[in-house]
Amino acid sequence: MNPVLARATFSAASPQAIAAELARLVNEGAIAPGERLPTVREVATELGVSPATVSAAWKALSQAGLIVSRGRAGSFVREPRREGVTPRVHGMAQHPGSPRLDLSVGTPDAALLPDMGAAFSRVSARAHTGSYHDSPVLPELGALLAEQWPSRAEAITVTDGALDAVSRVLEQVVHFGDRVAVEDPGFPYFFDLIDALGAVAVPVAVDADGIVPSSLAHALVSRPSAIVLQPRAQNPTGASMDRARAAELARLVRASRDGHRIVIVEDDHSGLIAAAPPVTLATWLPAQTVHVRSFSKSHGPDLRIAALGGPSWLIDRVVARRLLGPGWTSRALQSVLYDLLTDPVAVAVVDRARDTYRSRQLRLAEGLRRHGIQAPLADGVNITFPVAEERPALVHLAAEGIAAAGGAPFRATLEAGGATAAVSEVSAAASGPFVRLTVGLIPDDAAWVAPAIARALR
Repeated sequence: MNPVLARATFSAASPQAIAAELARLVNEGAIAPGERLPTVREVATELGVSPATVSAAWKALSQAGLIVSRGRAGSFVREPRREGVTPRVHGMAQHPGSPRLDLSVGTPDAALLPDMGAAFSRVSARAHTGSYHDSPVLPELGALLAEQWPSRAEAITVTDGALDAVSRVLEQVVHFGDRVAVEDPGFPYFFDLIDALGAVAVPVAVDADGIVPSSLAHALVSRPSAIVLQPRAQNPTGASMDRARAAELARLVRASRDGHRIVIVEDDHSGLIAAAPPVTLATWLPAQTVHVRSFSKSHGPDLRIAALGGPSWLIDRVVARRLLGPGWTSRALQSVLYDLLTDPVAVAVVDRARDTYRSRQLRLAEGLRRHGIQAPLADGVNITFPVAEERPALVHLAAEGIAAAGGAPFRATLEAGGATAAVSEVSAAASGPFVRLTVGLIPDDAAWVAPAIARALR
């Protein structure tokens, strides 16, 4: 008997049982990092099951991040990852030296953020917490958020950033082996989060208006437990969804098998600096849609605050789970956010930032057109460009003094330009290699950038 199998005690011959027992051995150290697993055929023969059953177990272990396939060499227990860095973030381009202009980071322009100093100076009178059992949301902030929400939400809470909100929701509704429909290309942390939950990412294509309906329809056949999407300024493409597209996606979900069980998670990370108006599938599916509004792009990444609104059955579960961890998001920081959202000077700064980002997108698109490059009109701070090959494109951009982000970490598979059957309807340009540029960081007087990008893309 294979030595790995000799250490195992299988409670059943199902994919779940096989995966669970091997996961236990890996987690306990009985199977060491780097150790080769028996082949699918070996395990199938030993347990008296079909190779398809074992393949399903291997796939679950791979999706959970416990094993890695090396083609004909076999499957191996994954080596410990670098602490604090998820796989796709670890794979994102690192740029040695100091480029003339770093457009790889995806962050807002610090010069366009409101000054938080005055807001912090006014916080002390509102920052006192009389009890650990006080409401997790500052009442005045909660009322303001409800007033500005894109649809009526039964409950609204505050979390430590958008990813915290998305993570908390998925932890409540996604179980090991579940499928999660997610945009491809999309936000790298979402893919890593789905992997960490032991779920399977089902990629859906994105065009200039967001998720492609036909691609979502294809993904819904697999009966996902959740859909994660970015309604505005999608990262990395900069696509924003309009009301008609949102209505079509909601119709597809409602019409799908067990569609009423699907939870839709919307990450509106660039809400206050996006040019497109707010939109949410909660307009049509309020009982199963949660909307996340982050204030990192508009007010500062280090503020670490996002609002989460949706049906009370789900928001209440998130609030209860957080009480067993951080408890609540600092009410002092909530007071700062409330001040920034109501102070006329800060509001004007954010409005100006939104206009500036839009102007920079328009200016770059026009500059590229003058040099023979057709650029999509993106929203927010980012945009993507299809390229023949990712690495040479990054090298050419670097030679022009511009650092860009490679597209591979933004794909559902880590291979550059990887595409899956779920996105087979996407055009070659959309499914192939690309680079992402943070247009929001291009200075207004940098006339050299458009021709430099055009030369590199050619």
